[in-house]
Amino acid sequence: MTTAPALHRALPALLNRVSPSLVQLVLRFGLAGIFWSSGRSKVEGLMTISENTYFLFEEEYRLPLLSPQLAAQLGTYAEHLFPILLVIGLATRLSALALFGMTLVIQLLVYPGALISTHLGWFALALAVATGGPGTLSLDHLLLRQRA
Repeated sequence: MTTAPALHRALPALLNRVSPSLVQLVLRFGLAGIFWSSGRSKVEGLMTISENTYFLFEEEYRLPLLSPQLAAQLGTYAEHLFPILLVIGLATRLSALALFGMTLVIQLLVYPGALISTHLGWFALALAVATGGPGTLSLDHLLLRQRA
């Protein structure tokens, strides 16, 4: 039987065996999943932006400097494009930074009270991917290896 102190001592060694590239892959999928789910809730069928989405951007989100129609389109397409890029590991750091930026806009302009409950986790995932890079399980890594 393993005791709690023995497990506590063994845990670092076990965790050190986990491949950093596997960790990066999981981080990429986690961040992608959040935004992909949000993007899919804004469309009907394959990629038809729903009337409800336009309504939300007109009445609830109300972003400054952009028309509600343009904001709905940019936001919806970004929530589809960047998660796909993250999953395949292409333009990974750029995609993570774009989703960090989207989160920042949402936090500052749409739901300022949601930092602790929601957005802090999104920020953390995006920063982990942006700073840690895509890992070896990515197209970015494959393309870099081919260049070298």
